[in-house]
Amino acid sequence: MPTTNTPADVQESLIEYPSDFPIKIMGVMQDAFAQTMVELVAEHDPTFHAGKMDMRPSTKGTYLALTVTVRATSREQLDNLYRALSAHPMVKVVL
Repeated sequence: MPTTNTPADVQESLIEYPSDFPIKIMGVMQDAFAQTMVELVAEHDPTFHAGKMDMRPSTKGTYLALTVTVRATSREQLDNLYRALSAHPMVKVVL
C-alpha cells in the first residue's frame, strides 16, 4: 500500500541534519544587541561564535539585521532557537 506524505512529513524532510542553517534576526540598533544574540544562539548551538554572524545596519541606522549561521542538528533544536529568539524583547523579526 503506498504511503502518503502528510504536510508535516514533507516539512520535516526539507532540511537534512546536521547542516549549517542561516537565520536572520532583526532588532533595534543598540550596543548590546549583537552580543546578546551571540550568547542566546550559543545556548542552542555550542559551536556558534561571533565569527558565524554577519551584521547589516538599516539605511538610517535605526535597525540592525544579523544573519547567524547555526549548526542545525535537529528540528527540535531549530524550533527551540526560533522560539527563544522570537520571545526576546530586543528582537523584532526572526526569519
